[in-house]
Amino acid sequence: MKFSHVGEHRARRWLMDTFVSQTRKRYIDGTTDEQREPVWKKCKEEECNQGIVKEDVKEDAYLTEFSQPWQKIEAEGLDCDYALLFPKEEADCLYTQLEEEVVYLTGDKTKIQVFGKVYNVPRKQATCGDAGLTYTYSGVSLQASPWTPTLEYIRDAVTKATGQTFNFVLINRYKDGHDHMGEHRDDERELDPLCPIASVSLGAVRDFVFRHRESRGKQCRRQINPVKLELAHGSLLLMNSPTNTHWYHSLPARKRVLTPRINLTFRRILQDGKK
Repeated sequence: MKFSHVGEHRARRWLMDTFVSQTRKRYIDGTTDEQREPVWKKCKEEECNQGIVKEDVKEDAYLTEFSQPWQKIEAEGLDCDYALLFPKEEADCLYTQLEEEVVYLTGDKTKIQVFGKVYNVPRKQATCGDAGLTYTYSGVSLQASPWTPTLEYIRDAVTKATGQTFNFVLINRYKDGHDHMGEHRDDERELDPLCPIASVSLGAVRDFVFRHRESRGKQCRRQINPVKLELAHGSLLLMNSPTNTHWYHSLPARKRVLTPRINLTFRRILQDGKK
């Protein structure tokens, strides 16, 4: 599917509903949800709460190369792919485990610098990844904490679905629709330009907006319509090159959203200038 922007809310909602309703998840053994009990229903409540992911369950849960058909999202200089990676039962369990496992940043690490001014980050953040990795943006350097079992599981599922490997993840937790993220580009030098950024959403559905760099501000150079999406619970958005060169993205505040959302953006950071 190719389009330069998504129009009115009704059209976007119809598009997303059609995409979701017309697809069925198929597992690595070729079976579907209708043919077997979803694997995460086998996960006992106490195991879910303890963050336990058994190896046999982990292997059984792996999806086929593409768990659901990709929705292609394209515009001038924008190339993204969108799919539902996890069924609701599994997404619910992963969300619960992340709520228990992730330790969020505190103190000065919760502030960013924009045009010389310091602001509080309007959401909770954490970073995990391979040993020794550091990610710097908006004047803040964040050192990666060790991978948790659930983050490793989700990372491996994303790798299975995309064929890409990732060594770092930025976790953002939005307590409700008041928490948000301003327009920015993920174009830091330490990011591998050949690797897409993979964004996994768990929890509340939120609007996600792309805006071309030449159409920002009151004195913009060109009139290019923004690209607006709704990121569903259990979904994966793949931002391919050269998207972050030409387009800013944001998660606007939405006061009507009353429940939390956790977003995981998996990245590949270059180590000593090497992939």
